[in-house]
Amino acid sequence: MEHTQNTWKRQTILFLMSQCLTQFGSMIVQMAVIWYVTLETSSGVWIAAFSVCSYLPQFLISFAGGVWADRYSRKSMIVLADGMIAAATLVMFFLMPGIAPGNGLLTALLIMSAVRSLGAGIQTPAVSSVIPGLVPEKHLIRCNGIYMAVQSAVQFAAPAAAGAVLAVGTLRTTLLIDVFTAVFGIGLLSCVCIARKTPQKGSGSMLSDIKTGIRYSFSDRSIGKLLIVYGLFIFLSVPAGFMAGLLVSRVYGDTYWYLTASELVGSAGMTVGGMLMGTWGGFRSRMKTLTLGLAALGILTIGMGVSPHFILYLVFLFAYSVAITVIQTAVTTLIQETADTAVRGRVFGLMGALYSGFLPLGMLAFGPLADLFPLQWLMIGTGVPLIAISLCFRADARKKAPTNERKQR
Repeated sequence: MEHTQNTWKRQTILFLMSQCLTQFGSMIVQMAVIWYVTLETSSGVWIAAFSVCSYLPQFLISFAGGVWADRYSRKSMIVLADGMIAAATLVMFFLMPGIAPGNGLLTALLIMSAVRSLGAGIQTPAVSSVIPGLVPEKHLIRCNGIYMAVQSAVQFAAPAAAGAVLAVGTLRTTLLIDVFTAVFGIGLLSCVCIARKTPQKGSGSMLSDIKTGIRYSFSDRSIGKLLIVYGLFIFLSVPAGFMAGLLVSRVYGDTYWYLTASELVGSAGMTVGGMLMGTWGGFRSRMKTLTLGLAALGILTIGMGVSPHFILYLVFLFAYSVAITVIQTAVTTLIQETADTAVRGRVFGLMGALYSGFLPLGMLAFGPLADLFPLQWLMIGTGVPLIAISLCFRADARKKAPTNERKQR
């Protein structure tokens, strides 16, 4: 028994290390490219174009990525996606000397970003589908919390690493970091034994399998409700979470210190949130953890919107970031525990599509509104629906409780 326990822990650690290593390299390159474009162009059009290429391809491929994660070896799909991202980056490394600076180089970087986004759309459903096969169910939420904490730490460290590399090198040399981390990450992944399950291989066309996954996701009341809430959660988090820099510059000051402090506090909060879920594991009821997380997020969003002082805002932002990680961990774990293994990849493909779809949709909706109304109003206006969603969850749980008690009797 002890040998088995040590085995799954060792396998899980190797798997998470492989994914975090490749994500770290990818994040460094992504930050370096964005900074390069920002400094070279100072153009909102080019920044918007790179933002679209970072999310739209991932959104479009997520459905197919989920199908492939169900049809084929999930380990092979992860290796393929990592290799695809590294290959696109390596090709760009060799092509850069022959491309003149200006629109030609920017267009080439744009194509590279789109290909890398496609790779991420293939990789994400496979990774989320693998974890339940490695980790016993009772440890699943803790494992997801640890993974979230490490991902947040990667996001925290990547900008500093990108800045340090660019300070002593060039964008071209920075690209090699992603190639090297991918090679090491794939090497670690090769040491992980992942069960080869191919329950859906050759079952039908790609379109029919996508329809089956969507139909299954929303025919199962629990999964359908979780996905809808997840999409709303991403959409409603845009003003307070993804437009935090705009709020800080408008309300508290557009100095480097204020912007840096908000970024560091947000990343630290997400890291602490992951560590909290990794050690505590949430309430025994996953739904209670999610419900309280949503309520806290709504209250903290309103608090950030009405905060008169920057230090108080940072306190709310830290707690807000913790709540975000709690919600993401709870939703991921609930889906992993509920979804059937044969369609789990497609469910997570749909979940990835919701993220990469609702985030830019929220930016498109709240961006123009932020120029018409104070951003604090938008934050208060999104905090109230988050609280309402948590209350609906709580009411639904109370309705189910008597039914469950009768079943147990």
